[in-house]
Amino acid sequence: MRARSGRRPWLYLLPAAAVLVPLFGYPLYMLGLLSVFDYRQAQVSGGQPSTFVGFGNYATLLGDGRFWEVLLQTIGFAAALVLATLAVGAALAVLLTRTGPLPRAALSLAALGAWAAPAMTGSTVWMFLFDADLGLVNQVLGLDGFNWFYDRWVTFLVVGATIVWHSFPLVMLTLYAGIQAIPGSVLEAAALDGASAWHTFWRVIVPMLRPLVTIVVIQSVIWDFKVFTQIYVMTNGGGVAGQNTVLNVYAYQTAFGSSEYGLGSAIAVVMTLVLLVFTLLYIRALHRGGERL
Repeated sequence: MRARSGRRPWLYLLPAAAVLVPLFGYPLYMLGLLSVFDYRQAQVSGGQPSTFVGFGNYATLLGDGRFWEVLLQTIGFAAALVLATLAVGAALAVLLTRTGPLPRAALSLAALGAWAAPAMTGSTVWMFLFDADLGLVNQVLGLDGFNWFYDRWVTFLVVGATIVWHSFPLVMLTLYAGIQAIPGSVLEAAALDGASAWHTFWRVIVPMLRPLVTIVVIQSVIWDFKVFTQIYVMTNGGGVAGQNTVLNVYAYQTAFGSSEYGLGSAIAVVMTLVLLVFTLLYIRALHRGGERL
């Protein structure tokens, strides 16, 4: 009986696996296959046969200073996005617990609207808001003609704000649900012990929310590391002289801009391996969180 009950969850997953494994497995197989070949436009058109290079594309990447520059920039940008998303989401989650029903409903609906907005639509709206000539931000701040997308760090700031706007609602609602699940008796005991609101938050609420915080952080890392749409749309493909390029955009430019499909596939494989590590951490955090909650 125990063996049957242990197999039952896997049986429930079989229908989804039957669809998802071929859907994702074949593209991943082709991605890995292209990454070990010298595959360019001539091979796509059938003019020349493809050449097996083994790990040659990966060796090219490891020896390319531009690849390491973009990789480090991507890691730094993703880390900043995760911290900003967590800070905004946690602050608004606490705010939801301290507002009345109507403000809480309005804030929740506004957050869900930001979460549901397509990345392309949100990027276009934010570009218009920060337009140098017609943008509302420049008109309010009196910065006529100021180009927000010229300097590297200012551009990252605007694009990062757009990404945080898209992603904070999940953190906010997840942590709000976690806070609501904390027994009121625990908070009352902290208040009776003389703990201030600040100490109650850090000494009581945060430790009890640690499993949820771990989950949303790892999930945010996965999302922010592979960001593409906002960077590509708002910086016109990577900014001035490619100064705002991230790894996903770099892979796209290498594969489709330079027609080096094998090298672009190698970059995508590296990204997949990095994200696989974080995905395994995410699954482990889910399992641990399920045991603690």
